[in-house]
Amino acid sequence: MPRTDIQIQSLMVATDIDVLPDTSHVEDRGAYVVVRTPTNPSYHWGNFLLFREPPKPGDREQWEAAFEAEFGTEREYRHCAICWDRPGEEGAARTEFVETAGYDPDPAVALVAQPHELVEHPRMNRDVTVTALDPDGDDALWAGLLELQVLGREPGHSEADYRPFAEARMADRRKRFRAGDGAWFVAQLADGTIAGSCGVVVTQGRGRYQAVDTHPDHRRLGIATRVVYDAGRAAIDEYGAEHLVIAADAEYHALPLYESLGFVARERMFAVCWWPGAPRAAEHPRWGSLARPVS
Repeated sequence: MPRTDIQIQSLMVATDIDVLPDTSHVEDRGAYVVVRTPTNPSYHWGNFLLFREPPKPGDREQWEAAFEAEFGTEREYRHCAICWDRPGEEGAARTEFVETAGYDPDPAVALVAQPHELVEHPRMNRDVTVTALDPDGDDALWAGLLELQVLGREPGHSEADYRPFAEARMADRRKRFRAGDGAWFVAQLADGTIAGSCGVVVTQGRGRYQAVDTHPDHRRLGIATRVVYDAGRAAIDEYGAEHLVIAADAEYHALPLYESLGFVARERMFAVCWWPGAPRAAEHPRWGSLARPVS
């Protein structure tokens, strides 16, 4: 992971950085922090700027110029991801970035559970088998996990763009798990089908969940509840997690699922990201010509 003594207020952003590979870099520029993952340039939240203050009216062009100065103007990175280290403060983000420049808003909630707070849910699925994948083996299961992640990608990301990103991220995670920093867990049906999964990266006592996914054919069966609980228990008992952190979309329908397991919303963050497949990407005054429809 990238080692840094830079002070970051947001638990969500701090754990975003925790889970990055050792090829990532974090540098303090004063007004902002730059987070860079050169091995995976399409990873939006592995290549972003963290400003110290929320945006004010008139900040967008200056902030975009800072992003281009850090990541290049030839659009190799093909996105502009920006957040700020002020939990609970939206600032002028909607008027500056969303309404006038086609950025996708990314409001999120950090939910936290300490070991004594993690509890079983009475309706979680007892029929699936949850196992931790071997980072040096289980190649067929890792391949199936990749397909699940590609299938469950968010709207606006084409398979052609998303697959190499997911492959690079998975390779990075497997390297972390080889070092003993947590594990990736899959929930399998009796026939071996992967019905759900999630990862937990543990860094200095902080266990940060990664990509809680359920196959579309097996949703609403208590599978996500089961894999989140079992992964959290293993993170605590086997990898020394002193508290567990899940970052979820603030409008995500499954927030009650996490709360039913003992997680409590501790922090709200707001971020913005522009990329060519964003729903309103064509509205950007300079980059709009790069926008493309995504099927």
